[in-house]
Amino acid sequence: MQLSFHGAASCVTGSCHLLDVDGFRILIDCGMFQGGDEMFRSNLKPFGFAPDSISAVVLTHAHLDHCGRLPYLVRQGFSGPVYATSPTRYLSEIVLWDAAHLQEEHLPEKGRQKGTHRPSSRSTAYRIADVIDTMALFVRAAEYDVPVNLAPGIDATFYNAGHILGSASVQITVSRPGRKTRILFSGDLGPGQPALLAPASPPEDSDYVVMETTYGDRLHRSFEESKEELLEVLSDTYSRGGKVLIPTFAVERAQDLLFFFREWKSEGRLPGRQPYFLDSPMAINVTHIYERFPMLLADRLLEQFKKRKDPFLFPELKFMRTVDESRTIAGAGPRAVVLAGSGMVSGGRILYHLAQEAENPRSSLVFVGYQAEGTLGRAILEGRKTVRIQGVEKDVRIGLHSINGFSAHADQADLLKWCGSMKVPERVFLIHGEHRSLSSFREKLENTGWKNVHVPALHETVELTEKMSSRTGRVAKR
Repeated sequence: MQLSFHGAASCVTGSCHLLDVDGFRILIDCGMFQGGDEMFRSNLKPFGFAPDSISAVVLTHAHLDHCGRLPYLVRQGFSGPVYATSPTRYLSEIVLWDAAHLQEEHLPEKGRQKGTHRPSSRSTAYRIADVIDTMALFVRAAEYDVPVNLAPGIDATFYNAGHILGSASVQITVSRPGRKTRILFSGDLGPGQPALLAPASPPEDSDYVVMETTYGDRLHRSFEESKEELLEVLSDTYSRGGKVLIPTFAVERAQDLLFFFREWKSEGRLPGRQPYFLDSPMAINVTHIYERFPMLLADRLLEQFKKRKDPFLFPELKFMRTVDESRTIAGAGPRAVVLAGSGMVSGGRILYHLAQEAENPRSSLVFVGYQAEGTLGRAILEGRKTVRIQGVEKDVRIGLHSINGFSAHADQADLLKWCGSMKVPERVFLIHGEHRSLSSFREKLENTGWKNVHVPALHETVELTEKMSSRTGRVAKR
């Protein structure tokens, strides 16, 4: 049995891991590399394996860095089944359509077929037609805690990861006479107390664990303190007569914020009657998907649905679907709150609004999520004074705020707690983190008794020894 790492190895994005069980090849996630131009070009490089050799794909969740290269995999020859939870299937379709549309829309002229407006096959990772082909491969939706048979003797069980709607940690169990080997892929893990979802609930025992370490080197500010900080930014910016711009991830973060805003509105804590704009067709569509699965949301949201109240809507909120509608926000008055993609300021409608407000010290730019290396969001957050936005140099005079307590990712303490709920595995592989995060969490984890910890390199392959069915283990100290 072999495990190889073809993404998110010593970096944060592009999750893609291959488990080979006697020729039955399972790909766990097929994510897109996100960041600067050089990082994005990695999406057009070979996978490190033959796409048509993959027997099945298992998706942990619908973020682009976990599902974003799946249409490219299909375009290169994969035709097997794709396994995911029902929300992940719905959200993946939205995310992948958006990614394909952006690739086609922003393709330079030299990348188009001569005499047409269509992209050439070598200039983009995939097209909308590839997304259509991809979605046809999704099979019956997986449910939490219920094993799904992938092949004789090979099962996959999805466990709630508490990260986004439908997110899962996936345990692959390989059973043979007298042997049973369990390999757990964490996917992305949510915080100890997610705003909208139930917390993660991993299986008790795994022989091998492949786990993310996005925030393995730090602690988030407390959730309640972060909410109060955001409320204070809204109030202060309103009193200055400025706009609040929030680069927003369409999946989870946008819904978190809408829920907070509605809650504060009902409590009379938000200032004035300024308009709130959700300026992201993708985030609007995702919000409707959340409304389809109230049974997977936290109890307080479920109670709202039972009372026929939508926990994401309030009178001052406006959904802006079209580009023309988006452009009207500039004339909506000096005071407004704008949620727009992309979350890392690497594209999307947030660029238009930032171009309008970057030099306005009365306005505020609020980061509420991770900013990857090489993105404009990371550059601004690290203090760059002048940036190029939509072809124009802008001085950064807008007020800057970073509120990390809203992260959909577990912090170091949450990751250690997740590990502490399980028996100590034979070996653990740390992925999906920058160098300092991987190093810091490795040291912390080894101090709890998880001694055999490895940080794999990109395209590295390791042999996994099969285990006896009667394996017992001890729980790590916390």
